[in-house]
Amino acid sequence: MFNLKDKVTLITGATGGIGMSIARKMKQSGAKLILSGTRRNVLSDLKLELGNDVEIITTDLNSSNDILNLAKQAEDSFGQIDILINNAGVNADNLFLRMKDEEWDKVINLNLSAPMRLTRQVIRGMLKRRYGRVIFISSVVGYTGNAGQSNYAASKSALAGFTKSIALEVASRGITCNLIAPGFISTPMTDRLSDEQKKNIVINIPVNRLGNVDDISNGCVYLASDEASFITGTTLHINGGMSMI
Repeated sequence: MFNLKDKVTLITGATGGIGMSIARKMKQSGAKLILSGTRRNVLSDLKLELGNDVEIITTDLNSSNDILNLAKQAEDSFGQIDILINNAGVNADNLFLRMKDEEWDKVINLNLSAPMRLTRQVIRGMLKRRYGRVIFISSVVGYTGNAGQSNYAASKSALAGFTKSIALEVASRGITCNLIAPGFISTPMTDRLSDEQKKNIVINIPVNRLGNVDDISNGCVYLASDEASFITGTTLHINGGMSMI
């Protein structure tokens, strides 16, 4: 089950905790990888770890030209892209009344506009080949909201409507488009929280723990597989029961 042998997979945000886990799980399942991120040294270390059939492309997703170049270089690397995982994201938290336009624009651009532009390029080849898997990484915050994160919640919520719409447009061509909405996941970012802060988070999670990055990457492998070919336009909520939508 979940055999991704020789499926060419492009992953953005591959230098973060979740992105690195996705890369490892996809490689274990047999995929060929194209890893994108802003930190060349981290990408290089990950490529060295994962071995053959791994290409790396340093990309600034705030740049439209970089996005076009990423799509072209990725296609040229192995001749096609079968699976696109839009994982890159950013936050710039502030209370709404104090939020600056640049904080709003930064988050909307990277979390929503950038994956739109990349998907628009990559999906062309998928349409020609009549096969593809497109996965977006959203967030539980996109469904519940969160004080101080109106920009982040808006960007992640918008991905849901975007995904459903393009799923309808391309379903007849063998392409599925889905979302994964992680809850609170243990990453270097959450490692900086105090024990008291973590306790206050976990108390609201019915399974009584933070998620781990493999919880998310396992979901990616499933949605990318043939076993999930009848699933499109939906959100896989991985949040330990924190929000049951």
